[in-house]
Amino acid sequence: MKTILIANQKGGCGKTITAISLASALAQKGYKVGLADADKQKSALHWLKQRPEQANPIQSVDWTSEKNFGHAPKQLDYLIVDAPGALSGDNAEQLIAEADAILTPLQPSFFDIDSTRRFLKHIQDIKRIRKGKVHIHLLATRVKANSASNKEIQAFFEKVGQQPLAWISERAAYGQLAQQGLNVFDKPQKIYLSMQDQWQPVLNAVIEDPSNWF
Repeated sequence: MKTILIANQKGGCGKTITAISLASALAQKGYKVGLADADKQKSALHWLKQRPEQANPIQSVDWTSEKNFGHAPKQLDYLIVDAPGALSGDNAEQLIAEADAILTPLQPSFFDIDSTRRFLKHIQDIKRIRKGKVHIHLLATRVKANSASNKEIQAFFEKVGQQPLAWISERAAYGQLAQQGLNVFDKPQKIYLSMQDQWQPVLNAVIEDPSNWF
């Protein structure tokens, strides 16, 4: 089982949408996937409760209590972990200890950029990261076309010397489908294909599957 941690220390940066999108993509591909919710707001768990029976199965894993960290159903291919918003201290070390990769989403705003800068600085001394055993990938989320704030986030990526895996556009469909326990990867219609395609670089980086996804 490979574990992918979706983490940043700021709430509202797109962690849960990122987590459910990856889980849905993996389920659509036929993998046995679990979605672990480590945030006490339980947004991912609430989403799973709304998920229709006919949708591709995703196993629910409750990590809202620290004592459950590391416990997951057997025979999963992938476990996607939605980290708590205020990820720091022992919680950060425990969750990173379980991760094979970390995906850090952020929106093109001053608050997200500032929070992400502090988050990356905070975790750089954690042993597994310092020794290169787990890689951190950045992801730009809720990006608006031709927005002035896009220049600010691009400057941030250049300053940290790391470009994002992808730029995910802001689309109302993510929120609308989430209310039904669904995601763009659950929809085969043409209107959703361009949204799915934006995630391909993310899937290429963190999922060990060279075949065509779409």
